[in-house]
Order: sequence, then structure tokens, then C-alpha cells
Amino acid sequence: MEPRAGWPLLPGVLLLLACLPFSSEAFAVMSVDMGSESMKIAIVKPGVPMEIVLNKESRRKTPVAVVLKENERLFGDSAVGMAIKNPKVAFRYFQDLLGKHIDNPQVALYQSRFPEHELVKDARRETVTFRLSENMRYSPEEVLGMVLNYSRTLAEDFAEQPIKGVVITVPAYFNQAERRAVLHAAKMADLKVLQLINDNTAVALNYGVFRRKDINSTAQNIMFYDMGAGSTTCTIVTYQTVKTKDSGTQPQLQIQGVGFDRMLGGLEMELRLRDHLAKLFNAQHPSKDVRKNLRAMAKLLKEASRVKTVLSANADHMAQIEGLLDDIDFKAKVTRQEFEDLCSDLFQRVAGPVQQALSSAEIGLNEIDHVILVGGATRVPKVQEFLLKAVGKEELGKNINADEAAAMGAVYQAAALSKAFKVKPFIVRDAAVFPIQVEFTREVEEEDKSKSLKHNRRILFQRMAPYPQRKVITFNRYTDDFEFHVNYADMSFLSETDLRVFGSLNLTRVMLRGVGESFKKHLDYESKGIKAHFNMDESGVLSLDRVESVFETLVEDKPEEESTLTKLGNTISSLFGGGSPVPEVPENLTEAVQEEEEAQAESGKEDQKDEAEAASEEEEEKQPPSPSPSPEKDAGEDFETGDQQDQGAEKPSSQEAQETPTTGKEGEQPVKGSEGDGGKAAAEAEEELKPKPPKKQKVVEEIAVELDVNDVPDLLPEELQDSVKKLQELTERDLEKQEREKSANSLEAFVFETQDKLYQEEYQFVSTEEERADISKKLSEVSAWIEEEGYTATTKELKEKLSELKKLCRSLFFRVEERRKWPDRLAALESLLNHSTIFLKGARMIPEADQIFTEVEISTLEKAINETVLWKNETLAEQNKLSPTVKPVLLAKDIEMKIAALDREVQYLLNKAKFAKPKPKKKKWSKGKVRDKLNNLVLFDKATYDKLCKEVPNYKLITPAVVSERLKIRGSLARAALQELLSKGLIKLVSKHRAQVIYTRNTKGGDAPAAGEDA
Repeated sequence: MEPRAGWPLLPGVLLLLACLPFSSEAFAVMSVDMGSESMKIAIVKPGVPMEIVLNKESRRKTPVAVVLKENERLFGDSAVGMAIKNPKVAFRYFQDLLGKHIDNPQVALYQSRFPEHELVKDARRETVTFRLSENMRYSPEEVLGMVLNYSRTLAEDFAEQPIKGVVITVPAYFNQAERRAVLHAAKMADLKVLQLINDNTAVALNYGVFRRKDINSTAQNIMFYDMGAGSTTCTIVTYQTVKTKDSGTQPQLQIQGVGFDRMLGGLEMELRLRDHLAKLFNAQHPSKDVRKNLRAMAKLLKEASRVKTVLSANADHMAQIEGLLDDIDFKAKVTRQEFEDLCSDLFQRVAGPVQQALSSAEIGLNEIDHVILVGGATRVPKVQEFLLKAVGKEELGKNINADEAAAMGAVYQAAALSKAFKVKPFIVRDAAVFPIQVEFTREVEEEDKSKSLKHNRRILFQRMAPYPQRKVITFNRYTDDFEFHVNYADMSFLSETDLRVFGSLNLTRVMLRGVGESFKKHLDYESKGIKAHFNMDESGVLSLDRVESVFETLVEDKPEEESTLTKLGNTISSLFGGGSPVPEVPENLTEAVQEEEEAQAESGKEDQKDEAEAASEEEEEKQPPSPSPSPEKDAGEDFETGDQQDQGAEKPSSQEAQETPTTGKEGEQPVKGSEGDGGKAAAEAEEELKPKPPKKQKVVEEIAVELDVNDVPDLLPEELQDSVKKLQELTERDLEKQEREKSANSLEAFVFETQDKLYQEEYQFVSTEEERADISKKLSEVSAWIEEEGYTATTKELKEKLSELKKLCRSLFFRVEERRKWPDRLAALESLLNHSTIFLKGARMIPEADQIFTEVEISTLEKAINETVLWKNETLAEQNKLSPTVKPVLLAKDIEMKIAALDREVQYLLNKAKFAKPKPKKKKWSKGKVRDKLNNLVLFDKATYDKLCKEVPNYKLITPAVVSERLKIRGSLARAALQELLSKGLIKLVSKHRAQVIYTRNTKGGDAPAAGEDA
């Protein structure tokens, strides 16, 4: 148990992702489903939904394997491949060693399974350490930290941004020491753990989020049966909707029961099959013993894993390994029946976790609605057969992704806990698998006045108690420094084997310092006990937040003297029957902490003497408290559990409540007697003059706490820092190695590629024989240097060599690259010139009346076209005069600049044309409206209008027919024109007949309008 540092608390599951408007930081989060054999990584980042991370081999699942050499580290599939070549440096399935003492049976089992590893004892913590050499020792936490750091690297490469926050899955049966070990490993990897989530809880969350609409107020019980590589867990989950204060009715999952088998899994089946294959090989070759060869046994284990997978779908299969031992090939047929016979006792244990889960949930099989399979080992047909018998169902649910459900559920929780995403609430109520209690010893006085010690136990967290949860414990009668213990409670539900593997049942010894001093400071106060605040956070890790000593005293409530103005106002109010002001109801000073639930005390078996003693003490407590508690009070019932609240806060008594007047319709009481309002006001005023009861004032003083961890000692700060530094140095070394390899590969590739280019036609065309000879000589020197000294050269030396070669070849490569670009660039320029020229011609052909471009704009485009054509012709001519072995004057970048400049001018005019408003078209007038519309002479062109104004008035006899014939215009226009000339006084009417109208010139005459003006 460690002092609490604070954990975020935000229940919910991600259904809709919406990134909050932050841009200064990276807000991607990740989850790691850390299995015994492999891990699955998922990420969520703004704008991208939850997704499984692909590793460097583009696989969705990455082996949990680490290879540790003197100057090299390998992870994932590369480490698995190395495990066959050199098993001593490859570490797998090491999670079973977390939080274990060296003498734990699980450590002995690991050593028997993997004898190639040397396990040594940590001198201070008595835990396990891998020893590779005198200078190379790694704890399981450090190895796990390496894997977590590698998972972060994969996630960051996939997300293309840095990631800090992570949710890690752990088995539900992990105890406090194992959970703390995982947290230590994450700290070594510089990861911020948002939560450790139980793997089946993550699966249940993933299952519920996609069935949100199916969850209602009716409880549904789902059983998740998870058999992985290393262990088996069975979890019973209840889904239903609940009402919440903040977000209304929301779905909730509650873990009801958990059962497990730590050593039942696919690995044990593979190990048995491996031993069977070894026996077959030894039978084929009696002079050989494959069991003594570690590499051969590693090959057999890999083949056993493959054969087990194939036998799940086939009745038999041929196991075969090339060069298993001393270049001897191995081949043997294995049937499914043989495999099932090898694991018959394992299949008998399939039902065990089911019964444990039902027992802890206190429900029957008939209350289970569905059974869902999780984990790779559940694909074994015999496992499903025995499980069907155990649960009594017709079929097993296979409607979730057994491999990825936990990772996806964990990343939902990561998004909910992150501040970068908005989520729909999905309440998760996990449960503590192992009960925890507080134990303390006190001195009691017997009937014969002798003193004896009495040991007390009180439950802090029951088995399957929900968490996160806070608890407050009150020790009532201690007046001096004392200590208590936090231990596991009744563990009888575990078998003897599980208890031995579980480890120490003692968690922490808590020593309180300064209790006596706090009492000496507050002699005039009444003690309300020593309160210890516990918290089990979202990760299931128990911590002691703080311990405080609480005191109370009575404080007189002195009424404030009314001012003269107030007294005058009250007197006037009384005269008008308004009564006295309504006194305010005193506020309840109790500040209840809602999240801290009451801890139920264990109802242990005590004799009648203890019961009588407790009864007398209860009576004692009901008596008026003395200023200072007596140290001789019995401490047997000095233990209270409950909500953290102000014990001294006093609620108004029933009498006070009755005397408090109320206003409004509710609670209105009829007036008794014949007293008027004035009399009532006087009575209330008299009541106020009575002395008020004193109020209670609370004083809290922090108590110093010393913790002594009893299960597995935590890493000291300096030890943790050393591990962090060790892992950082290894990471830096790996990065340096990767950089050196990259530099060496780049140099070697440049040498080979350039040597080949010197013989290519395009390079020979732009270079001289002398230039190629110089380059070839330098390449040969560097190639020889690589062969002789390249393997020991530093990254800096490799980069310098590459820089020298690139500098030498720069001009040659430049000439080749330019000539490669010329055809495409020149073709693009020629195409743009053609289109621009056509556009220019079209712009000049627009009629003046419809022109949308100015003369300056058209001239600017024409100038740009002419200058570009001139530059192209001159530059090409100059380039053709030059030798191809010299620097060209026609450069691709210059062509691109010319294209950009010309295209900019064309685009400007195109955009102007696109948004220009067309001029309105002239309407055709009907005959009846021609006369009214003749003020707009756009019906006539300039020549016709001049003739109309100058020639027509000179005719002797003027008729519409004459005007139409001579001016070549329509008759209707001729008639309308003559009417207009008549109105202007340019002609006069001679006669008007039905068929013909005759005009003649007007000798007085008027001035003809100028051409272009309105007639």
C-alpha cells in the first residue's frame, strides 16, 4: 500500500468521439492488452476512431518477448526468432514473476519450464531477478517496462504523434503487490497510467458498448470465460441501466463474480505437447536426448504451438522440424486424441473457474443469460465441450473478437479518462476479488483487574466490493501513538496451491505518530476519534490517503445587537401587524463526502462478556461527553467505519424545527387561539431573546503516518530512478545503433548505386571520362574502407564519408536530373503558351459593348506571353550551344517560375470573367410599343441613324415605304422613325390615309440629334 497521489475518476464508454478544441498538445491515448504470450495495442486520437495498432510486420498482435544481449535488444517477432537460436537471452511469460518472492511456487514453476534462465534473489526485496552476467541483471518490472516502452513506440509510429496516457489490462486475480509492480514498470517506461483495468472488465465494456440499445432496467447476467496462454478467468457481469445525478439514465456494468485458475492455459498444453514430441524424437533416435539441448527444446515448443492450433480444426497433423538436433530432421504424426489424452487433467479443471465465479456472485446457473468465449485457448474443441457441460447451455457465445475485445474495451476507457475526448457515459463498477481488513490489538481490563491484549479484525473491503471506493475508519479511544495492520481477510475460497502462490496475506503495518501531541494541544476539546481515510482507486490499488485527529468544542452563539434603525423598523412593522422578521433556518454544517461509503464492520463471534462490555460502552458514549476522554475507556469498540463527515456538526432538533416558522403554501399551519398578528410578533420577539444553544466547532489535525509494506516491498525512489535511467540508456543505445545501421546502409547503397550509374548512358552523356574516373576512384576507396573499417566506424564517420561522396557527385547528378526534367517542364510551358495565346485572341474579339477586360489587363497578358516566348527561344538556343558536360543554363526551376508567372496572369483574367456580370440584353419591342420605346435608338446602327436624321428630312415626299427601301430597314421601324422625326419637327405631315401616310420636309426645320444621342 502506498500513499495516494490521486487518480482521475470519469466513468463512461466511448460511443461518439469529438476532439475538444485543443491544438498545442498531442492528445492521443493508447491501451495495452498485456497477455502472457502476446499483446494487443489500440489507440484513439482526435479525428480517428479506436483502432488496433499494426506492428512493424503489419500484424495486429505482437509477441511479448524481449531479447537482451550485450549490445542489442530485440522485441516482438524478432525476439521470438532469436529465442530459437539463443534461448538464454530471450525472455517470455515473465508476468508470472511480478510481485513474487524468490521462494514463491510460481517462481519454481517458471524455472522448471524455462531452465535456460538464471533466477537470483534481490538482496533487499527478496524478489526475482534475471541474471545474464555479472553486469547484466534485470528485474521482471524492468523487462515489462521495456515491453511497455516498445508498445508506446509502436503506437506513436502508428498514430504519428507522441503518446503519454495508457490503460493497461491486468488479470482480475492480480493482488496488490502485482498491481503495484505493473505501475512501477509503467513509471520506468515514462508512461502515465490512466488505469489498470481487469482484462475481463475491458472485454465486458467492449461487449456492452456495441449493445447499448439492448441494455435496459432489467438486469442481464453475462458470463465471460477467458482462457489465454497462461491462465483462465471466469467473470459474471450484470448489465442494466441506472439513474445518475449528472447524466440521467445510463447503462452500467457491474462485476458480480470472478473465478480463476492461474496455471490453466494454452502454454501448459503446449509444454505437454512439446514433451510428447521430444519423447517421439528420442524414440526415433535412442542415442540422442533432445531434452538436454535448449535450442532443440525451443524449436519443439514453437512446433507444439503450431500443431496445437492445427489440431483444433483437424483430427491429426504431421509435426516436422528441419535440423532439430545435430542436423537430424524430425517428423512425427500427432492426432487430436493423443493431444487430448495428454491434457485430460487440464480439461477437468475447466469447470473450476465457473463454480468460483458463481459462488462469489452468489447466483445460480439458471440466472446466467449468455456465456461468451474469450481468449485463444478457448478454440480448443475439448475446452468448449467441458465448458458446455459446466454451464449447462446449448451453445457458447462467439460473437466478439476473442483476441482484440480487451484492447478495444481498454481504449474506450482510456478515451473516457482522457480530457481530449467527449464520451457518452457507460458506468463501470469493478469488484475487488480479495477482501481486505484492518487489524489492531488493544489492552483491555478483565474482571479481576488484570490486563490482557485483545485482537480485533474489521472488514475494510468485502469480497467483490465495488471500486473505486473510499472508506473512513474511526478509532475512538486511542489517545497516544498506536499502530494497526491492513491485511487480506478470509481467503478460504482459495485452494492451498493458490494460497501458496498468492504470497503474504499481510499488506501493511501503519504506525501513527503525534496522536498524543494532538490531544495535549486540545485538552479543552472533545475527541471525535482518529480517522483513517482509505481509497481503492480505479486500478484496484489500495492506499491510505491521510490520518487525522478530530476534536469538537461548544461555542456560544452570541446574538448581534440590533442597530437603532433596525429597532425602529421592527417597531413600525409591529404596529402595522407585519410581525417580526422570519428568522433564518441555520444551515446544516455537515459536509458529507458522498464517494466515501460506509464500511461494514465484521460481525465476529464474541463471548457474552464482550457483548455486555460493548453494551455498557454504548451507554457510556450516550452520556454527556467530558472535556477530555479517559484513556482507560475500553478500546474494544473503538473502531467505527462510515462516511467521512463532520462528526461535530449538529442538526436542528425536532423542537427547533417545530419552532422555526415557515412561509409559503407548503407547511402552512393554521393560527391557534384568538391572538392577533401583533401578539404573535411579540411572542416571537420574546422567543428570540432566549439564549440559543451553543454550536459545535470542529478542529482537525493531521497525524504523521509511517508505512511498513509487508507483502512485497516497493522500490525505493532511488531504485526506481536507477531503473528509469537504465532503461533510458538502453533506449538511447538502441536509437544510436539504429542510426548507425541506417548510416552504414545509406553509405553502402550510395556506393553501389553510383558505381552502377557511371556505366549508364544518361550519366556518360553528361560527364567526361576524367570526371567519371575521379568518381570511380573515390567510390573504390570508400568501398575498401567499408570492408576494412566500416564495421567499427562510428555514426559520425559514416555520415562524413557519405557527405564527401555526395559532394563529389553533386554536379553530375544535377546535370542528369535537369535533363530528366526538361521534357515534362518544356511540354507544360508550351501547352500553357498555346492556351494563353488562344485566350488572348478570344478576349480581343469580344465586342466593345460586352467587353469585361480593360485594355491594360489584355496588354499585360500579351506582354507576359511575348516575354515568355522570347525567354524560351533564347534560353533553348543558348543551351544548344553548350556542351552537355557543363552546367546547363536551362534550369527546371526557371521553367517552373515562368509557368507560374504566366499562369497567374491567365488565372486572374479567368477569375474576373467567371464573376463578371453580363450586360442586360435589349428586348424586342412589339409594334404597339415601338413608338414609346424609340427614345432608345439602339435599334439603329450609327450609319442608319445618320441617314435617318440627315437624308430623310430632305426628301420631297416621304412615306414609310420609301424610307424602308432606301435605308434597308423594316417597315415597322420606318414608320416609327418617321413618327419620331415628326415629333422633333424635322418633317411635317402632308396627308394621312388609311393605307398610306405621307410626309414632306419641314422648312422651319429642327436640329437633328447627334449620332449616338437619344432621339
